[in-house]
Amino acid sequence: NAIVKLKNDITLHMQPLFIAGPCVIESQELLNTVAEEIVRINAKLGTDIIFKASFDKANRTSIHSFRGPGLDKGLQMLADVKERYGLRVLTDIHESYQAEPAGEVCDVLQIPAFLCRQTDLLVAAAKTGKTVNIKKAQFLSGMDMRYPVEKAMEAGAKEVWLTERGNMYGYNNLVVDFRNIADMLDITPRVVMDCTHSVQRPGAGGGKTSGLSIASASSFMQWAAYSFTCFSRSEAISFMLIILLFVVLFESGLESDLVSFYSRSFSTSPSSLSRKSMLGPSLSAWSGSGCTSKK
Repeated sequence: NAIVKLKNDITLHMQPLFIAGPCVIESQELLNTVAEEIVRINAKLGTDIIFKASFDKANRTSIHSFRGPGLDKGLQMLADVKERYGLRVLTDIHESYQAEPAGEVCDVLQIPAFLCRQTDLLVAAAKTGKTVNIKKAQFLSGMDMRYPVEKAMEAGAKEVWLTERGNMYGYNNLVVDFRNIADMLDITPRVVMDCTHSVQRPGAGGGKTSGLSIASASSFMQWAAYSFTCFSRSEAISFMLIILLFVVLFESGLESDLVSFYSRSFSTSPSSLSRKSMLGPSLSAWSGSGCTSKK
């Protein structure tokens, strides 16, 4: 369990959670592939991984970018995942009218960073009775997130999480100030670290968002997990393979399992795989920064 100490001397022992899944719903096959692996890992490790996918990426850079299947079809696909695999499900909403139908399917409703101060959206999400995960805007400090949380709580939200996803420093640049996590823990005991969107360069890819592919370790993480990253239709640049979700657990006897999943997903011979080839430049950059994996 993660130990969270608040300023009022209250210490919480919380089970770390992970949020993983395709950034946008591309196909039922992809949803099933990722869900099956999440179920297997949850069972093996006793982890709590919430399945995440968006039915509509309404804030893409270009009007030509793939957005997803839409509200009705997308929620049905998520409902199928929830019923078939027994996973908790998270999706994001962009307009108030989406809250009620999304709340009938999903366990967690996520508020996009750009919309985190939209009162009607926060109130609608809160009234569903589901957990509300509010992503911190790129233009706000951690302390500023007290007010979106107040809006949701006063509208009846039972539980509110906050998510760190970086701040804008100049054009197209996101930088994570980790002091924001401590500041937000003074507001709510559950803070998520969005490791993929935080490495974006919004709008810097010539009509699309560019970024870096890195690995990060934290007690609370949000990961966009892709089984077929080369062909991903959303966040393809700042991807993280689902196996990278467990880079911090790599030393815990999981290597054979990860090689097995990698080979199934990419039709690669297990004998040709090594730790370096599996994790590639992402782990190399991570290790080279002075951070090393330890048992």
